[in-house]
Amino acid sequence: MEWQTAVIVVFAAVLAAMGITRYAFYQMTQMKALTYEQTFQAMEQVGLFKQDYFESLPKEEVQITSYDGLKLNGMLIPHPSGSNRFVILVHGYTASLPASIPFMDIFREDGFNTLLIDLRRHGKSEGKYTTYGFHEKHDIDSWIRWIRATYGSDSVVGLHGMSLGGGTVLEYLSLPHTDAAFVIADCPYSDLTRLMHHQMQALNRIPAAVFLPLVDRRLFRKAGFTLNQVSPVRSARYSHVPVMFIHGTRDRYIPTEMSEELFAAKEGMKRLLLVEGASHGNALGVNPELYKKAVQEFVRDVMEGAVPAMQTEQAEELVEEPVQAGLPQPEFNM
Repeated sequence: MEWQTAVIVVFAAVLAAMGITRYAFYQMTQMKALTYEQTFQAMEQVGLFKQDYFESLPKEEVQITSYDGLKLNGMLIPHPSGSNRFVILVHGYTASLPASIPFMDIFREDGFNTLLIDLRRHGKSEGKYTTYGFHEKHDIDSWIRWIRATYGSDSVVGLHGMSLGGGTVLEYLSLPHTDAAFVIADCPYSDLTRLMHHQMQALNRIPAAVFLPLVDRRLFRKAGFTLNQVSPVRSARYSHVPVMFIHGTRDRYIPTEMSEELFAAKEGMKRLLLVEGASHGNALGVNPELYKKAVQEFVRDVMEGAVPAMQTEQAEELVEEPVQAGLPQPEFNM
C-alpha cells in the first residue's frame, strides 16, 4: 500500500506541476486582451482622458502585414501642420491602442503626427502569443518602414512604449539597423527571465526555481522563443539611440530597479525619471505636469541638437541623473 500511496502522490505532483506551468504560460502569453470599448471605459474611470476629445480628432485606421504574415492594426492622428515628425505609441499587456491616447498630446504640442498601434494579439491585430518584444520588435520596424514609405524617407520617427510596450521599444534597439530618433520607455522590464522570476516568486508565491524552467520549455515549444532571448538591457546597452526611462517608485509588477539598471547600463544620451508614489503604468496619472515637462524637454533636446540620433553618444553633457517627484495616487494598471 505504501508504494501505491507514493505513486499517487507523485502522479498528483506531476499533474499539479503541469497545471501550474500551463496556467503561467497562459497568463504570460495569452491572457484575454481588452477591447477598445473596455480600454476607453477603464481610462475614463480614472480620469486619464475624455473619449469625446479623441473622437473629434481627424484620424485614419491603417493596416500593415508583419514579417511573419500577421495583419497589424494602427491609427494615425495627423498633425495639422503637415510635419515630418512622427511618434509611435505602444500600449501595455492586455490593453489596446486607446491606452496610448493620454500620451498623445505631449507629442502633438511639438508638431508630431501620432501613430497608435495594436501590438500583435491585441486590439484589432492578429496573433496568437505575446512574445515580449521577440517578434514585436520586428513589428515596430515594419511600422517605421511604413511611415517612411508613405510619408517620405526624411520622416523623423520616435517611439514611446509603456510596460510591455516599453520593453518592446527597447528590444527594437537590438536590430542591426535601428532607425528611430529617440525611445521613451515607461515602466519597462530590463530582462524577461528576472521579470518572470519576480512575478512568480514575489507576487504569486510560486517557487520560480522549479517552475520557471518548465514555463521556459513550454514557451519554446508553443511560442517559439525562450526567456533568455528577451533582454532589453542587453538590447539597449550599446545602442546609439537616445533613450528616456520612466518608472513609478511603487511599481509592484515591474520593479523600479529595472529602469535604474537600464539607465546605468545604457551608453550615450539618456534620461531617467522616477515618479514618487506612482504604481505600475501610472506615472503620468500621478504627476502629469512633471511627466509632460520631462518628456518634452528630452524630445526637444534630441530634435534640436542630436538629429541624426547616431551622433548623440558623444553628447555627454546631455546625460542626466535621475529625477524624483510626485505624490502617491491610486493604482492604475494597464
